Amino acid sequence: MPGDTVMRMTDTRPARAPNRLIRETSPYLLQHAYNPVDWHPWGEEALQLATEREAPILLSIGYSACHWCHVMERESFENDEIAALMNRHYVCIKVDREERQDLDEIYMQATLAMNHGHGGWPMTVFLTPDQHPIFAGTYFPPTDKWGRPGFGTVLKQIADGWATDRAAIVESAARFAARLHTSLRATSPAAVGPRETDAALEQFSEDFDPVYGGFGPAPKFPPATGLAFLLRRSHHTGNERALHMVRHTLDAMAAGGMYDHVGGGFSRYSTDERWLVPHFEKMLYDNALLAKTYLETFQATRHPAYELVTREILDYIIREMTAPHGGYYSATDADSEGVEGKFFVWTPEQIRDIVPSEEDAVRFCAYYDITADGNWEHTNIPRTPRSPAEVAEQLHCAPDELLNTIERVKPLVYQARRRRVPPGLDDKIITAWNGMMISAMAEAARVLDHAPYRDSARRAADFLLAAHSRPDGGLYRTSRGDRARFKAYLEDYACLIEALIDLYEVGGEERYLDEAVRLGDRLLTDFHDEEQGGFFTTAADHELLIARGREGPDGATPSGNAVAAMALARLSFHRDREDFRDAAARAVRAYGQHIGRVPRAFAKTLMAAEFLSNGPVELAFVGSPRDPECAELRREVARHFLPHRIIAHRHPAAPESRHPLLRDKRDVNGRAALYVCRNYSCQAPITHPEDVARAVAAPPQHGG
Repeated sequence: MPGDTVMRMTDTRPARAPNRLIRETSPYLLQHAYNPVDWHPWGEEALQLATEREAPILLSIGYSACHWCHVMERESFENDEIAALMNRHYVCIKVDREERQDLDEIYMQATLAMNHGHGGWPMTVFLTPDQHPIFAGTYFPPTDKWGRPGFGTVLKQIADGWATDRAAIVESAARFAARLHTSLRATSPAAVGPRETDAALEQFSEDFDPVYGGFGPAPKFPPATGLAFLLRRSHHTGNERALHMVRHTLDAMAAGGMYDHVGGGFSRYSTDERWLVPHFEKMLYDNALLAKTYLETFQATRHPAYELVTREILDYIIREMTAPHGGYYSATDADSEGVEGKFFVWTPEQIRDIVPSEEDAVRFCAYYDITADGNWEHTNIPRTPRSPAEVAEQLHCAPDELLNTIERVKPLVYQARRRRVPPGLDDKIITAWNGMMISAMAEAARVLDHAPYRDSARRAADFLLAAHSRPDGGLYRTSRGDRARFKAYLEDYACLIEALIDLYEVGGEERYLDEAVRLGDRLLTDFHDEEQGGFFTTAADHELLIARGREGPDGATPSGNAVAAMALARLSFHRDREDFRDAAARAVRAYGQHIGRVPRAFAKTLMAAEFLSNGPVELAFVGSPRDPECAELRREVARHFLPHRIIAHRHPAAPESRHPLLRDKRDVNGRAALYVCRNYSCQAPITHPEDVARAVAAPPQHGG
């Protein structure tokens, strides 16, 4: 099975009887199934055991591609002495954060509160049997060092406190849990408008790194959602500073070592300010969000470098991260053979062994900065710090000749790398992350007119709608093999709804729009906060935890509340649903006070607010998909960056569509036509592609 590769390829640990995690299907949990720790999955059995034993819970939350999770496992969870302490004093629970977003969200808030705003994974939280936090941290070394208490020390201190002063600990934890519950509630709603949008632009400008791109110091994470916001600011207002921040950041990331120049795709983040040394794990959501951002920047600028990166990301996903049934895998690890990054780095000698021509090897190494001294730990992470023209001048060849060499040699290097021991694969299928990638594939299919991307998006969507649908009409969060499990969270519904809208807009298959509307109704029923507006992370019938979480600001991915607002706003125009529009507006207003304080943290929410405030340009195609004239109209529309738009399609021979935008729309004397509508009025139908640019152009909006 593909998922079995997640276990270490050269595992020399002594054979042990598996613990309870062997019953689970998460690759991350299976990694821990043979630890000497008596791990339990989160559930009634473990919680009941803590109550019966009157023992504290040790909750460890991580994920498969997390480097420091593996380090803590090797150092502590496979250490017999430390494991004995854990088993003696605690009920130990291991959780995959990617499967249990609810637990991760609640206890990350506790970790941040207890550590002056610092958190991360592995997350280590000690709880009372009532699930109230006692103490929380992240990675702990096995013994005291680096100014950090060792894990053994922490285990003994909390166990001693529980034995000698349990009542005080329980009381303090209950008070903390009450404060945590209050902090997760929404504040009073407030209006969101141009002032907040302008303030967000100003905050991005203040934090922008003018030398290397990106925002803030190292480590640098790919700011896909923020860049999408800035690209829209540039488009709507003509702000050149916003576009410069987008392009400089995208250029620097694509030139750095965080980008996989050999195989495509981005790593999770850069450990340095120059985007050179990544944390080598690759996450599906990063690559989905970045592919779409590069694609939109290609539309906005027509610069071919952005198209190339988009294609390389999506081709990598189809080639290496797609399951036989069409769903997309979650992640690959940073480590192989126990060494971080080993799979991805090169020496000049290794390149010469692969490439038949010495001249070709020299050119390849010069272009990708592969030197004898190395650019990282005496080896080389491929990167392109110099332009083809600069490298070609040094090598006394033409730039086109250099690029032709790279095009010929790169497949040889890629095939040689395929023969190495690969990083572990997390082959879970996660609904939300698949939704993000379906959106990227679908939009790339529309913009680049590339059928394989459309087919990939279709297969993934059809898989989710079949395998991730519950008998009651709801969704599952994850699947692996033939087993789907866990009720889906807000982000799962929201991202899949957006994906289905994007898939409909590619080719007009109404079944996808119908499913999006059905799931939109379900989202309102299960997640809507009727009192404050906005949406809870978990459904109304979800397992009872110490708090029902909410997610306002964006994180590594856009917040579920913001994606839900955007999805419902788009659906409201596609199906003329005022209730969807009202719920979307309330979801934006629910975080108005927070947005006023830190607008940059709410980039996706601000994009939804703009969409609701300004309304979309509505594009209705009438014509057969096989009609060359209709195809030309679609291709011309696809050339233009239209972030606030909805697209509808009607085949003249098909039955009348339920789509309100298509009502009474006809072809023009047998010719395919495009109708462009705004603010409840439509222009005369367009039959010539050269008329599209004028029709879709919009006057600049408010803001700098």
